[in-house]
Amino acid sequence: MSSAINNQVNLLLNGDRAALARVLTEVENDTPTGRHALDVLFAQTGRAHVLGVTGAPGTGKSSLVNQLAYLYRHPAGSEPAQRVAIIAVDPSSPFSGGAILGDRIRMRDLAGDPGVFIRSMASRGAMGGLAHKTLEFAQVFDAAGFDVVIVETVGAGQAEVEIASLAHTVLVVETPGLGDDIQAIKAGILEIADILVVNKADLPGAEKAVHALRAMLELARPGCMYAGEHVLGTSIEPAIANQQNGWSVPVVPAIAVQPGGTEQLFQEVQKHLDYLRVSGEWQLREQDRLQRMLFETVRDTLEARWRVIVPEQKLQHVLEDVKKRHLSIHEAVQILLPNETKL
Repeated sequence: MSSAINNQVNLLLNGDRAALARVLTEVENDTPTGRHALDVLFAQTGRAHVLGVTGAPGTGKSSLVNQLAYLYRHPAGSEPAQRVAIIAVDPSSPFSGGAILGDRIRMRDLAGDPGVFIRSMASRGAMGGLAHKTLEFAQVFDAAGFDVVIVETVGAGQAEVEIASLAHTVLVVETPGLGDDIQAIKAGILEIADILVVNKADLPGAEKAVHALRAMLELARPGCMYAGEHVLGTSIEPAIANQQNGWSVPVVPAIAVQPGGTEQLFQEVQKHLDYLRVSGEWQLREQDRLQRMLFETVRDTLEARWRVIVPEQKLQHVLEDVKKRHLSIHEAVQILLPNETKL
């Protein structure tokens, strides 16, 4: 197996798209082959700019991603085109469990471009707006030499803030007509924003939405509405104490379906990338991401080993005692957890 996957990894590193697709499938299915590929590729990661795009359903996230990717591929002036990978986390089909793939329909402008790779992932019930292997997918694309990895979440509310622990730059997308005042006070989602986007800015109420968001940012200063922050788990901590060196979150109007309607947003993304590199925030976010991946992998590994050690019959017996209130939760845990040395 080692020789075969090493061959696939070498092909991937040399730009073979078919090998890349096969490795992604192995990683998504959490096979030994996929885990070995991640081990081999790990040293090649840490270079791609990971851009997260989140927001409520219907805000036009896919159209924005389409236009941003197009601008990366067709830059103005003498700037070189950048290779772009897109991870579109779709809701799971209630029938097959797979991704519904609606995002690919909206990204037809990118079809046939060898510098763009679009991969849909089914959320499969995962909370937080991401799929279980989104972090690993981003690493594979990073190792494969993509300059930018854009992650579009399922569609977020107040709790779906997992993207902040994955992306270097987080775009939170709002739109007029979704209850602007209510949207503006959703602190859980707004606190993770590096850039706030009011898409569909040609619709009535767009100016009101922009003013409402800017007002919320003004009220939050000098608090946590700065991109000089990083998220680990559910805590949000300032990464740079000096607010003068922080990043003031812009509110950017955009019209994703109109030519030139996302150019201002694209420029703000580039400014944030410059800020990350100059301030040292890039390294802080990378460290947080690696720590989170380590903790999650340890947790998943321990749970898998525990399920092997504890017989199913014993688990069901203890569970029945808990349901009948014969055992408390803590008493049940003491029974089910074996000696630490066995783990």
